[in-house]
Amino acid sequence: MSTPCKHPKVRIVSRHEDTEFVECLECGEVFDSEEFRDMEIEENTDPDPEDEET
Repeated sequence: MSTPCKHPKVRIVSRHEDTEFVECLECGEVFDSEEFRDMEIEENTDPDPEDEET
């Protein structure tokens, strides 16, 4: 089982009205740029148990 791609490099492939679609240059997945921003936010808000001090 492989680890999920974190989409480190993306490029815009289409724009339609207020929506941009981006393609991951690593895995080839195409998705709404809003989804990409949501993924970044979730990644940055997940608490890392190693960072917590007791």
